[in-house]
Amino acid sequence: MSPLVQLAIIWAGVFVSGLLATKTRLTSVLYYLAFGALMVNLNILPSESAPFIRDFAELGIILIMFALGFEENTRTFLRSIKRSWGIAFFGAIAPFTVAYFITQYFYGDTNIAIMCGLTMTATAVSLTMVSLKGLGLSKSRAATGIMTSAVLDDIASLALVAILVPMASGQAVLSMASVALIGGKAVLFFGGVALVGVFLLPHNMSGWISKLPIIGRYGVRDLITAGKGEHSTLTIILFALVVGLAAHEFGFHPAVGAYMAGLILSEEYFMSDSKTAYSSHKRARIIVDNAAFSWVGPVFFVDLGTKIIFDWDIVVAVIPQTIILLVSIFLAQIFSAALAARYTGNFKLHESMMIGFGMLGRAELAFVVMDIAYVQNSIFTTEVFYMLMFTTFWLNVSVPITITLWKPYYMRGEEVRKSVERASIS
Repeated sequence: MSPLVQLAIIWAGVFVSGLLATKTRLTSVLYYLAFGALMVNLNILPSESAPFIRDFAELGIILIMFALGFEENTRTFLRSIKRSWGIAFFGAIAPFTVAYFITQYFYGDTNIAIMCGLTMTATAVSLTMVSLKGLGLSKSRAATGIMTSAVLDDIASLALVAILVPMASGQAVLSMASVALIGGKAVLFFGGVALVGVFLLPHNMSGWISKLPIIGRYGVRDLITAGKGEHSTLTIILFALVVGLAAHEFGFHPAVGAYMAGLILSEEYFMSDSKTAYSSHKRARIIVDNAAFSWVGPVFFVDLGTKIIFDWDIVVAVIPQTIILLVSIFLAQIFSAALAARYTGNFKLHESMMIGFGMLGRAELAFVVMDIAYVQNSIFTTEVFYMLMFTTFWLNVSVPITITLWKPYYMRGEEVRKSVERASIS
């Protein structure tokens, strides 16, 4: 089958999946995966994709991770860290630990256990925010706590992916020297990106760096606003790709670099000397989001779905492991995040439980880890891959259900909280 024919079939499925996701209020990722699985089991799409499709899918996940970082308001995020660090830390360490020990018990393989723990760590903030928006709660304090905690989770998960994947995939031998080397490379990469964000990207430079030729005179704003901002989208995507390639040179997945590239870009870099950031920044956001979530990025998930070739013997065999892992992650995620929100973030009980439910989803980064472990490095067996796919699916389904069921209790709690605040003011 021609790669272009494959792409046409995939895009048709992406369109239908998007419509179904809108109707059911579930993340479209689930439908992309389901479509890929359906097509490969009907022998319409091949299980081994053409190199063009694989490369296109790789570009898609780079764009997705860049878009997720780019949409974050860095200043708001930094202001919210103090209140949300505990939710992110305990809300990540609990599912990682649970997944690690359960899969270690089932399969007796440390590398599998590590990658399963990473898969269950990062939260699907987009799914939660869509669910909260549908219920009119997207501007609530609980939503802010979920958003910040999920971003912290993602950054920590990216760092863990960068450090642990080379060891789990056999690219580095587990020893004190190799751990120190990979850890040092991770610190060097993330520290380097942070330094670029602090010293090179800001337009109004000061100190010694302002005296450097070219760099001291022209900042990133000059690049983005060149040609009246007509090339701003190309500039930032190129920036994301360059940082992604730099991450790859350090031995990390390019998506790690793309996310960090998006996170350090700020709206103020799109401002010209005489106009606001409106036109070029808004246009760039629209184009990047459209490419990442509508037509390039979804190819990654459909292609990953084509790896789910139904073998009913395997499906039946992994049911006990899936149920145990699902229930364990469900309980560990809710109570770890809720308790952390209550006692480290000083959220009220009704807000803490909503945060716990909101942290259940698993999306983009989870599937990146599965792709690395199953498709690229063959760390996962087919049984492990099926177990994680089914667990992830039901965790995502549980998000809108639990949030909807908790909403009446949440609204009553909000009424009590507001009445107490009014009484204290008067």
